[in-house]
This record gives sequence, C-alpha cells and structure tokens, in this order.
Amino acid sequence: MISIHKEGILFLGYTLVIILLLLIFSFFLLSKLIFIFLSIFFIVIYIFLIFFFRNPKRNLFCRISEKDYNKEIILSPADGKILNVQKIFESEFLKKNCICISIFMSPFNVHVNRFPVSGKIVYVKHHPGKYIIAWLPKSSSHNEHTTTVVETSKGNKILFRQIAGFLARRIVIYAKKNSIVKKGDELGFIKFGSRVDVFLPLNSIILVKKGEKVTGGESTISTIPS
Repeated sequence: MISIHKEGILFLGYTLVIILLLLIFSFFLLSKLIFIFLSIFFIVIYIFLIFFFRNPKRNLFCRISEKDYNKEIILSPADGKILNVQKIFESEFLKKNCICISIFMSPFNVHVNRFPVSGKIVYVKHHPGKYIIAWLPKSSSHNEHTTTVVETSKGNKILFRQIAGFLARRIVIYAKKNSIVKKGDELGFIKFGSRVDVFLPLNSIILVKKGEKVTGGESTISTIPS
C-alpha cells in the first residue's frame, strides 16, 4: 500500500471531490464517448498525484565503517539526479567558497526533503522569487527558495537550499532556528519538480558525480575529514 505524505492528504481529498463533481456533470451534459475520455483522463491524473505525494519508508540508518568514525558523513537531502558538483562562493550566510552539490528532482521523484546532517539549526530563511526551470544556474538565486544552515557536533556549518522549479509553486519547510535535528529527519516538501543544493567545505570528499541518481536519507554524497 502506498504511504501518502501529510502534505498531500488534503490536496488529494479536495482534488478527488472536484474530479467527481466534474464527472457527474459531464455524465449528464456530455456525450458518452466524451464522458469515457474524461474519466480515463482524470483517473490517470489522479494516479499521478497519488504517486507524486508518496512517502516510502526509508532506511535512515547511516552505514559507516570503522575507518569513517572520524568523518562527518553527509546524506543526500533529496531523491533525484546530481545536476552539478562545483566550487562556488556562498554569499548569503557562509560568505566563503564551498563545494555545491545540486540535486534535481523531476515530478516523478519522491519530493520529501531530509536533513543531510545532524546538529543545531543556526539559520533559516525563506526567499520569495520567480519560477525559472530548476536546472538553470540562475534559479538558485532568482527562484523562490529557502536556506537552512545546520551546525554539526564537529563544528561544520552545512548549508542546504530548497529551490522551486518551473512547475513547483509551493515550498514547505519544517526547519526552526535553534532546534536540534537528526540526520534523515524531514526538512520539508517541494510540490511538483524542484532542486536542492548542498554547500560543503572545500576539504569535503565528494562521493557522487554529475548524472548519478541518489536517494534522500540513504545515499552518502560526501564525507568531511575531522
């Protein structure tokens, strides 16, 4: 049975009511052939919406070997494909050069976002903006986005950014400043296609490459030596 994320329950309920009303009206007002066509169309759309809001169970246990105990392990905050790995200057909070890993989520990916590290949230901010296609570089600063920074027990400040895409029209974020979070906990949800960027220290060891598929809360994307 498909588990539905809490962000989709009301949306799916309202959508189902609207679809049923439209089908009732079309049954009485339109021809039988058009009614059948509309019925199939709405069923397909509704199945896609159920699929989009799915929230599968994840093994959030971070598997590490003995040699990794002295490293900071960074998990993927989202399902999707690695869009880019690049050195970039982070100007909002960190104010320094970082390695940025960008993860693109298509409408077919799970859209639950998760904390990539454990620690204390030291910064949270929502930025209104445009809805440029998420894989374009300028979408990081021009699109609606949120910025969250977690300081880990090892003193690393990890910044991650939820970025709305062309189809995305709402970013949900659960992060609260000064709260303590665990790696793999839910950070938020982005509706209908989007991107998540993770900003890491320059000494990070990157374990993914462009084009690689990752799973939120399970895939290790980087380690940071102590």
